[in-house]
Amino acid sequence: MILLISSITPVIIFLYLIYIKDQIKEPNALLAKCFLGGFLSIILTFAIALPVSYLGGVFQSPFAKSFYDAFFCAAIPEELSKFVILYWVVWKSKDFDHHYDGIVYAVFVSLGFALVENVLYVFEHGFTTAILRAVLAVPGHGFFGVIMGYYLALSKFNVGDAKRNLILKSIFIPILFHGLYDFLLMYFSSNNENNILLSTVLLMTFTFLVIKLWSVGLKKIKLHTLEYAVKEI
Repeated sequence: MILLISSITPVIIFLYLIYIKDQIKEPNALLAKCFLGGFLSIILTFAIALPVSYLGGVFQSPFAKSFYDAFFCAAIPEELSKFVILYWVVWKSKDFDHHYDGIVYAVFVSLGFALVENVLYVFEHGFTTAILRAVLAVPGHGFFGVIMGYYLALSKFNVGDAKRNLILKSIFIPILFHGLYDFLLMYFSSNNENNILLSTVLLMTFTFLVIKLWSVGLKKIKLHTLEYAVKEI
């Protein structure tokens, strides 16, 4: 029971913090569809990642193997799957009528995915993993969702080439952050323990990336919440 609670709690906290900033609340049914859609995105992720993962065996160097696994077996399948579900559920919804809505919907999809992933990892590796993932992985998925939703909302209320370019940003910027995040962890894990300098550089770079992800995510939230104030004026 403790493992289950420790798996679910960080997801609930992040969702709540995003939800309370929404000045005009979204329909519960639509939020539920987004969250459950996050569960379904795992199936789509496996469908994409499984055949791709077999190609990873051709890479011999830890750097190349970590890069391939991080981007092609994790970041691309996961973020692309989340985007497909998000777009399918909310793009034509009449309730998608404010910029911040995009962030809310995307985070619900992203953390639906993260909840299932979190439960699986925590039950396999234990309570220490639950703590680490509560601090790193769950907020990571949350802020990947924030960035995705930020650009999706901009595309929703834009036209022409700008709309297309913003949709591409909604997909590829989360992939970039997610891929770098996983790559640094994977390469750090595969690194020879005797190479202290490389391990230190990787750890410092990962710390900088996490700080940058939080900074970018919080800035995107602030920018879209300001849209309400602008419309009121």
